[in-house]
This record gives sequence, structure tokens and C-alpha cells, in this order.
Amino acid sequence: MQKPTMFKAKGDNIDLQLAQWGSGRKTLLCIHGLTANCRCWDRLIPALSGSHRVLGLDLRGRGLSGKPAEGYSLGHHVKDLRALLQDLELQRVTLLGHSLGAYIAVAFAACYPDMVERLILLDGGGQLSQKRWDSIETVIKPSLERLKNVFPSFEAYTQPLKEAPIFQPWTEFHETYFQHDVREVDQGVRSRIDPAIIQQEIADIRKKDVSVHYRDIACDVLILRATRGFLGQQDLLLPLHTVETMLQSILNARELAVADTNHFSILFDRHTDRDLAIRDFLK
Repeated sequence: MQKPTMFKAKGDNIDLQLAQWGSGRKTLLCIHGLTANCRCWDRLIPALSGSHRVLGLDLRGRGLSGKPAEGYSLGHHVKDLRALLQDLELQRVTLLGHSLGAYIAVAFAACYPDMVERLILLDGGGQLSQKRWDSIETVIKPSLERLKNVFPSFEAYTQPLKEAPIFQPWTEFHETYFQHDVREVDQGVRSRIDPAIIQQEIADIRKKDVSVHYRDIACDVLILRATRGFLGQQDLLLPLHTVETMLQSILNARELAVADTNHFSILFDRHTDRDLAIRDFLK
């Protein structure tokens, strides 16, 4: 597993943590999901870093980035990305977003089309019904509860995760990813994420009509969707009718269903078709 270089840069009045892999002439900026962090991209790096310098971002409130009590919305994240690119003196990048990161990438690409060369949406970015959001919230509730808990050790923190079907088989990648997620406290360890900010994020995304951004996206777009949701079809983040709307509304969009994947395995597991599609799209 290729180890990244870690450094900080400026967001919108906040410090943001970044991981960097590779040193290509062009830059690919990766934006993680709701409760994830910048090390979620480790498994994908071989498919990404051949032609690009890859930057993985800890969103505000996650990982080692700053954690204000308020300010968790698509608008705040878009401002962070704009300030970050200015700080790094990057005029144009390719964006890759997973889950919540895909929604952020869509909003940024629509607001700043001249700054986005290409856009990759990994199981996210679609306009969903409130009923589907209800299903998704029900499924992720145990994960959000975990954020509140203190565990006596990192081993105790990861034990239930090692038993979860979505993280099978458990690998060095998972170990590194969750190490970046925890901090030491007096009683042991806990997640770096305050669950209150996640509730802010969820409330914000549920109010948004992300589809209003589709026609303002000027770059080529690759949509990679999982064929299963978190647990089944009712919690798919990119159901077929949603993807069809995206393909009709986004001028230069294409789509690939990544077979036998769910919302997590499309990112965390090895998958040849996914990697080939990304490499071809980046050429």
C-alpha cells in the first residue's frame, strides 16, 4: 500500500488536512463521504496516481481538519474547496467524490465550471426522494451511534467493524483507514467526528435539490454506481431512475454499473472494471 505525504492547507477560514500520492502534472482532488476521511482512497490509488497527483481531503469536521461547531453544508464545503485551490495555486483540477463527496463535487463543478477539468461521481450525487433518505438514515444510524462511544482501545474500537459483512475481508487498508479516524481520550479512544455535525450535514443535504446543478456542469462526467445499496435496493444512493435523470441533464455524462458492489465495497474493495473505467476516463 502506497503511503501518502500528509500536509495542511487553507480552506475557508479553516485548516484542512490533505494526503498526497504521486506527482503527476495534473491534479485529482478526492472528496470522501459523510463519516469517512482522506485515507479511504488508499485502495484506489493504483488506478489514480499513474497520470495525476492525487490529493485526498479531510473535510471540515473529519480526520485532522479543523472542527468548528457550525458550518456543515454543501455551501460551506464548496467555499472550502474554492479557498483550498486558491491556497494551493491550482487553477483547474479533476474532482472525484464518493457519497456526500459526490454531492459536494457536483455543486462545486456547477458553481466553478472553469476550475473542473473532469468529474467522477462514485455512488453519489443523485437527487433522492425523502422516502429514500429515510431508508438511508435508518441504515446508517448504528454507524452514527458508534461516533458517540468511547472504547477502551483501538482493538476494541475495530472489533465490531471486523465482524461487519461490509468490511470483509479485513485488511491493512481497513486498519489504516480507521486509525486515521480515532483520537485518544482519557478513557481510551473515540472517533474524531462529532455526531452533531453529521446531523447538520444530513439535514442540509435532505433540503437540497442537487439536480438544479446538473445543467451547469460543463466538463465530462463519469458516474460509477453500485448495484446494491447499504443493505439492499431500498437504500441505493443511485437508483436507476435517478441515474437516468442525471444522464439526461448533464451534458457530457456517462455511466457504469460496477457489478456486485454496495455503497462501501465500490470504494473499499478491489474491482478491475472500476479501475479500468477510471483510467480510461482520465486519459
